[in-house]
Amino acid sequence: MATATQTAPRRIETERPQRSLWGDAWRRLIGSSAGRVGLVMSVLLILLALLIQVVMPYNPARDRNLRLRLQPPSMLMDETTRTRLKVDTWSQPFGTDELGRNLFVRVLHGAPISLTVGIFSVAFAVVFGSLLGMVAGYVGGWIDNVAVGIMDIMLAFPSILLAIAITTAASGPDTLSTRIFNALAGVPGLGRVLDQQLFNAMIAVGIVEIPIFGRITRATVIALRNQEFVTAARATGVSGNRILFRHILPNSLAPLLVQATLTMATAIISVAALGFLGLGAQPPRPEWGTMLAGARDYVTQGKWWYPAFPGLAIIITVLAFNLLGDGLRDALDPRLKK
Repeated sequence: MATATQTAPRRIETERPQRSLWGDAWRRLIGSSAGRVGLVMSVLLILLALLIQVVMPYNPARDRNLRLRLQPPSMLMDETTRTRLKVDTWSQPFGTDELGRNLFVRVLHGAPISLTVGIFSVAFAVVFGSLLGMVAGYVGGWIDNVAVGIMDIMLAFPSILLAIAITTAASGPDTLSTRIFNALAGVPGLGRVLDQQLFNAMIAVGIVEIPIFGRITRATVIALRNQEFVTAARATGVSGNRILFRHILPNSLAPLLVQATLTMATAIISVAALGFLGLGAQPPRPEWGTMLAGARDYVTQGKWWYPAFPGLAIIITVLAFNLLGDGLRDALDPRLKK
């Protein structure tokens, strides 16, 4: 009897391309609705901050037209009023302020100020907070106790009150903040974005945020310092500094990056609040908080456009970085990896 030989089908193994941690996080960030919207909004705001002075040069010291003071958005005017004031339908879409300055131009030029202050405040807090947290978490002992005590004391104060106190203390002519600003005065473009008072506010907001990054980094270091790869590095004679910066710090970047993005929104609000209180940017610099401070006397007079558009700019910017931070948090969370 003839027997038929059965040939088993050959299994073709296909290797799936291995994605890196950051490549996989980028894929999930783009796949997230919140992350995608936040990323697009943040990129557009950064491009606006970088290009606005090139596309639309502006000198706030020379910008005033008292003939147009406190006028509503031009598209809401009737034709007779536009003809009398010699304005076009879209020439003043946000209206004007008490000096007749175009609010649309000033709001756009406020973007470089708010974003620069937010980025540098967060960078300041990340650098010093992460260094403090790494040393406290890795060394331990009395150094850890002292560092935790300092962070707890700073967190016990309301953040805005602590920022006000630091800004006020840094406003003297011989303070360290003033000396640093004078040393940086020659940096091209810095004078167009920052003044001495705004620089003090930026440093104050950065100091206030240090404990947040310190606690995050400390908790991550404590969780990692007894892991096998750290123990192996220590057993082979790797120095403590190299372990911290080459082995532990890269594994701490994910929570720091998420917190930095979310803190950007907080920093922008804090600087705007200081500007509203007169402790931030000084007139005529077009900072959103300072513009809101100038508008508060006209709110009850029906000049709704004056506070509305600077406030809307703050809301949009804060929303963009909050959405980006939420998207990054989901993208970098290994528990959500599919």
